[in-house]
Amino acid sequence: MEQSFLAYLRGRTRSLPSVAVGIGDDAAVLNFPGTPTTPDSVDKTGLQQVACTDQIIDGVDFRSDSQPLASIGYKSIAINLSDIAAMGATPTAALVTHSLPSDNATEIAGEVYEGILEACAQFNVAVAGGDLSTYDGPLAISVTLLGTVTAPWLRTGAKEGDAIFVSGSLGGSLSGRHLRPIPRIELANRLRQHVNVNAAIDVSDGFSLDLDRMLASSRVGAELNIEQIPISDAAHAMSKDSGRSPLEHAWSDGEDFELIFTVEESDASTLEKLSADDLSVNVTRVGSVVGRTGLWKRITGSKLERVFPQGYVHGETDE
Repeated sequence: MEQSFLAYLRGRTRSLPSVAVGIGDDAAVLNFPGTPTTPDSVDKTGLQQVACTDQIIDGVDFRSDSQPLASIGYKSIAINLSDIAAMGATPTAALVTHSLPSDNATEIAGEVYEGILEACAQFNVAVAGGDLSTYDGPLAISVTLLGTVTAPWLRTGAKEGDAIFVSGSLGGSLSGRHLRPIPRIELANRLRQHVNVNAAIDVSDGFSLDLDRMLASSRVGAELNIEQIPISDAAHAMSKDSGRSPLEHAWSDGEDFELIFTVEESDASTLEKLSADDLSVNVTRVGSVVGRTGLWKRITGSKLERVFPQGYVHGETDE
């Protein structure tokens, strides 16, 4: 439902000169007043404002009866920071809105804010405002995060011949890592020091699904080295009981909040010489961008086989 509605909404929203990048990427990019630009263009020479928002709801994105409220608050900031990282941006401030259950509203808000303030302190983000309300319903937290960027990374920038990389390791986040993910803000900063990133997206709904979305936005596809996909220890552990292989978890589990990005081949060589200490986390080459749309893997010689993305689709059952 989410993707089809966003496609509808893009057709109904107005383009204004102040909006350089609107609906359809990890965050919006706005031109500061006085910046000379045209609608839908990106000013690659000056500083721009980045803005994203996300909401998490009790019973859908977390369970307040079994998970620490401070960790839930931390997550509400971290998932937005992941979107900021995917744009290659620097976070600055957050606006936080709580819809609180009427019972114990003050106590709940206080515990949630402990995690919010922890995440904000860790990533040098100011809580600049927000809203509090109580009602007869579940806890919901909505965060709008602001940042700044010069030459944002977009989903539309992947080029045929680019190398595809992913940070960290994938799968098994629901074993607990999804409550305290590590948004790759530092990685984005260090990548800018070493290479030119052509396209990027964060892994929120599943590695293969988010990769496919980024490539579709760029109107290209991927030839993947499936055996190179980095699988987390948590994915190996979960596979013992889930009936799914560790690779299946890495391929489709959501809420990893790692970065997928593409660079030209010359920059790929640079990245492969850098260590985790240089970049703050390991990055792994998992394939190359090809002109044929879709995801593909090589099976023998020049023969390719189509592989299909899987992950969490909002408003639908898991694929």
